[in-house]
Amino acid sequence: MVSAIFIMQDGSDYLSLHSGEKILISSISSILFAVQPTVPPTPSWNPTVGIIISVCSLVMVLLAPKIIRYPQVGPKFPGPLPLSVPAFVGAMCFGHAIGIGIVLGVTNIGRL
Repeated sequence: MVSAIFIMQDGSDYLSLHSGEKILISSISSILFAVQPTVPPTPSWNPTVGIIISVCSLVMVLLAPKIIRYPQVGPKFPGPLPLSVPAFVGAMCFGHAIGIGIVLGVTNIGRL
């Protein structure tokens, strides 16, 4: 972990780490340049992306009472939904995470 970064006073191009190690600045920039081209393309938002994320969130809300051990602990959700508010928020968050993974995966194979 880098706690303090500074350029040496003698004008050399080294970074000094907390552990006392010195790293050449050009090696750090070459590592960053190597990582940059590996970022996959991400789609801009369109209705298909919204539908995918909405369906994933709905599926997670429907599966939540079977997956969550105590789905009705906490403030009750108004209406016939057998979930508490924290369980509903958690299911929606997990549904969004799954939906984002599906959107990125479908984009990566070229279908979106």
